[in-house]
Amino acid sequence: MAKATQFTLKWRVVDMVTAAVLGVACGVIFVIWNQIGYAAFSALDALTPGVGGLVSGIWFMGGPLGMLIIRKPGAAIFVETVAAIVSMAIGSQWGLETVLSGFIQGLGAELIFALFLYRSFGVLTAALSGAGAGLAAMVLELFTSGNLAKGFLFNGIYWSCSIISGIVLAGLLSWALTRALAKTGVLDRFASGRELRARI
Repeated sequence: MAKATQFTLKWRVVDMVTAAVLGVACGVIFVIWNQIGYAAFSALDALTPGVGGLVSGIWFMGGPLGMLIIRKPGAAIFVETVAAIVSMAIGSQWGLETVLSGFIQGLGAELIFALFLYRSFGVLTAALSGAGAGLAAMVLELFTSGNLAKGFLFNGIYWSCSIISGIVLAGLLSWALTRALAKTGVLDRFASGRELRARI
């Protein structure tokens, strides 16, 4: 697993601005995915209830992406929550519940990086953070979406599919996006960018 070249709790202005920009960008993606992803979710769920969770990962990606780029405590929660607020503000069909979901999903991703003391940002940690976001979302939905009453089989399928989607679409995709951005040089003011470019 890749290690951070420098660790500090202090947020810089550039960290705050970048986190806000990432949050807005992810929020716009969420709004688009609310239409495309939810249509796919419904189609898959019509085939086998719970399988729709395979497309949920895009909604979890703000936290892993924010942390992989910014590498500061709180980044996952901040970016995912801002993304949820933006999504709600410009058209999420789930209203205020969107913001709670964003916070909980960001918290799920954040806890994974915290377990590694905010010093590991490799592919495995990224994948686990996506799983963490998905797991947190599933726990919340037990109560907000009535999934607790839907039985073990449904929840087993839904949880498995959502966590797998979190690993792939939130964790691994965010890791790949971070590396792609770092190669362009736009992340040179961040350890995430300097670390990769130092290897090239």
